[in-house]
Amino acid sequence: MAQTITGSCLCGACSYSTEARPIDIRACHCTLCQKATGAPFYARVRVPLDSVTINGPVGWYHSSPDLRRGFCPRCGTSLFSERASANSIGLCMGSLNDPNRFHPTEHIWVSKKQAWLTLADDLPCYNEAPPA
Repeated sequence: MAQTITGSCLCGACSYSTEARPIDIRACHCTLCQKATGAPFYARVRVPLDSVTINGPVGWYHSSPDLRRGFCPRCGTSLFSERASANSIGLCMGSLNDPNRFHPTEHIWVSKKQAWLTLADDLPCYNEAPPA
């Protein structure tokens, strides 16, 4: 039985929960993820979109034709990356109530990784998206 995954924004206005098992857990180093999160990479736990309950106000921004990103409109916390066409949503690891439960299993888009960042965790690395 899967444990509930919960998270929220900095101010507490937005929260979410799911009972789903993660589809995958990745660290993405693409430029869009860097810009969207304001961080050198975006670590996220991806689960089925239709398994997540979201409470509170969420602002959405389409960062590409197939991906929209959710954030708290009050405090600005990055919360989600949603790909509705694939019925999936990435939960920002920094917004999880217990982020230490999860560890990325691979790095993607390392061709866009910031030069100062050294990956020393021996996880698989993909220059772009991982193979299907």
